[in-house]
Amino acid sequence: MKALFVQHDHVSPTGPVAGRLRERGFEVDEITVVDEASFGSPNVTFDFPDLGEYDLLVPMGAPWGAWDDACIGRWLLPEIEWIGDALARDLPVLGICFGGQLMARALGGTVGRAGKPEIGWTAIHTDDASVVSSGPWFQFHYDRWTLPAGATEIARNSVASQAFVVGRSLAVQFHPELTASTLDGWLAQGGAEQVIADGQDPVALLEHTRAEERAATARSHAMVDAFVERIARLQPPGWGT
Repeated sequence: MKALFVQHDHVSPTGPVAGRLRERGFEVDEITVVDEASFGSPNVTFDFPDLGEYDLLVPMGAPWGAWDDACIGRWLLPEIEWIGDALARDLPVLGICFGGQLMARALGGTVGRAGKPEIGWTAIHTDDASVVSSGPWFQFHYDRWTLPAGATEIARNSVASQAFVVGRSLAVQFHPELTASTLDGWLAQGGAEQVIADGQDPVALLEHTRAEERAATARSHAMVDAFVERIARLQPPGWGT
């Protein structure tokens, strides 16, 4: 079975989410929409691959708004249509942060600014801890989705909806793929200024992430397992061994 990760920028590796899929028998492909040379002018054109080549899609996070058609619409709108096509075909999708927001838009929901940003390690309230645990999960977002019709919210906090299920797909607002190395890259790409503007110390946040990484990876692996087995209902070679 083949999984496709859609990386929207050059500093967001697929981390333990892709690692777990590989461990459990998936062939993993990765594509990058906005490369490093285009990061300052991200409204690029991009041709998304044939859905028929894959058994699972994983659209990931991005530093831009999933609502910002003016900034990134040349690829944002085609990706929303592409994800909508996948959902209509009942092709499993695991949407991470921005990717989950794209799922919401594709299903007729909306995405806009949240009342406050969420940056750092955050506990959430979950209806099914065997699929999405209470965390803490790493958050780095300014936006939130409105729950689309037909979706079932399974986790939330006082700032934003945190996870929903629709068909064989799952959207999460947090970052199960994050490692300390990933955060270090985000901080170097302008994230440190955002953390400081939020009243936090980026050095302390990175140290917290290093301390949390082992436990966070275990939570991510458990979420991936539950998603594949119970929501996507996929059985790749080697799964269960």
